[in-house]
Amino acid sequence: MTDYEAAILDVDGTIVRGEELLPDVTDGLHALEDAGIARLLFSNNPTRGSGHYGEMLEPHGIDVDPEAVLTSATVSADYLARTHAGERVYLVGSDRLEAILEDAAVELAEEPEAADVVLGSFDTDFSYGSLWESLRALEGEVPFYGTDPDTTIPVDDGQIPGSGAILAAMEAVAGREPDAILGKPSSIAATAAMDRLGTDPERTLVVGDRLNTDIALGDRAGMTTVLVLTGVTDRSDIDDADVQPDYVLDSLAEIETLLED
Repeated sequence: MTDYEAAILDVDGTIVRGEELLPDVTDGLHALEDAGIARLLFSNNPTRGSGHYGEMLEPHGIDVDPEAVLTSATVSADYLARTHAGERVYLVGSDRLEAILEDAAVELAEEPEAADVVLGSFDTDFSYGSLWESLRALEGEVPFYGTDPDTTIPVDDGQIPGSGAILAAMEAVAGREPDAILGKPSSIAATAAMDRLGTDPERTLVVGDRLNTDIALGDRAGMTTVLVLTGVTDRSDIDDADVQPDYVLDSLAEIETLLED
């Protein structure tokens, strides 16, 4: 028996690094399954929809229902479709995110001056021209959102700049921060996760490698937080952090140690 009914699992840095499965994480996934714990994968990757991770993990024998996956892209698309219906969103982001927004019936603005809402995100084609256009789109009081705050993204051979780096540039020229981050660690993301799981926060684990997103999301929502050291955070980062995890594990593979009654 265990005190937990559900687990929110980060993906990049927790289950995979780049396109590669981290060592022995299937042991942790099987331990959760054997304990009868519902599983929700929640990635702050703003370029992927819910179906991607099932396709990635299936060759490793991990079955993932798309309904049990959220990303900052899908949460952002759902939020904008619900709260800004009929308004034109100017996107500073990837073609993949654009497609996810369009699939959710979010209307996109082709020109910066046509923006009713601005969304900033990860974009490998971000340039001086992109920054200039974002400045024009952000003139006035238009709502300004970001998909996620991750300044870097772990890949197979290191890290690359993420959405947070692009949002920082947009903030600098516009002279204001985003009105909200829509992915982790926002209350918007926490609500989306709990609605999908249908469990209480106090019976929910959140497991991830980032203090400022995964652990902050769980801490704010009243969940039990588990930091894994397979991603961007080292033990030396923990003491001076603004938010502290309830548990620290070397890997998701060790999650069974927290499930024993």
